Amino acid sequence: MSGHGTKLKRKLEEAVAAMLTQRNIEEAARSVDVSTATLMRWQKLPEFQKAYREARRAAHNQSVARLQQATSAAVSTLLKVMVDPRSGLPISGLNAFGRRAEIGGVSGPERESPQFIK
Repeated sequence: MSGHGTKLKRKLEEAVAAMLTQRNIEEAARSVDVSTATLMRWQKLPEFQKAYREARRAAHNQSVARLQQATSAAVSTLLKVMVDPRSGLPISGLNAFGRRAEIGGVSGPERESPQFIK
């Protein structure tokens, strides 16, 4: 690997990004203009493995953050659809969800508790 310097490091970084964005290793290799065999060999390098783990962790954390940001809007939308009979959405499961919410979200084993059965 000596002698390749910055160009190889840049290629490895591109390959890490491609591994996260492409559907499979063949497409990842093609997108960074290396053979599949080369990319598979790079995957065995400790520096590649470290960079890949860090990139995956960062992507995962970003996805979780986006989901957390969208949670409030998603719940608001779900509640609007549940209570608005004019929404016309063919989602019958929302009606069941709404009925559960009306009884306080009690389901499963809690439903058989003495306080629930009257």
